[in-house]
Amino acid sequence: MPFDELHKGERPLVKIRKKDPKVSLPRYETQGAAGMDLRAFIEKEIFLSPLGRAKIPTGLFMEIPPGFEAQVRPRSGLAAKAGITVLNSPGTIDSDYRGELEIILINLGSETFTVKNNDRIAQLIIAPVIQAETEETFSLSETSRGEGGFGSTGV
Repeated sequence: MPFDELHKGERPLVKIRKKDPKVSLPRYETQGAAGMDLRAFIEKEIFLSPLGRAKIPTGLFMEIPPGFEAQVRPRSGLAAKAGITVLNSPGTIDSDYRGELEIILINLGSETFTVKNNDRIAQLIIAPVIQAETEETFSLSETSRGEGGFGSTGV
């Protein structure tokens, strides 16, 4: 289905299965929020030492409609206050994935951080996806930038 027809301003329906009745569904915390908060679903606290990382389960399984993805992004408050971020940010959840949603957190701060059950640990963004066509070629068009990268446009 063409992108235009698939994404005419509708709100995609994301089906969510909870591992346990105590699991919190993701939700938008404000009317204008782009991301839904995701919460940890853990039996015991997880301690992240400086530069430590861990997969944090959410107890959620999702069915994302075709033509969309879910992006897992850090929460700005955790990053600013404690140096906690999502390691593979943004993490991508494909529409055909049906496993449990786990968040890879890393502690870039200077102190051990404790993740507790039901803590808000990341945010989830639902976004449209366009799958591109590819074509092998032996030449590319020229631009003024050319092959310049990694700082080539200045500070």
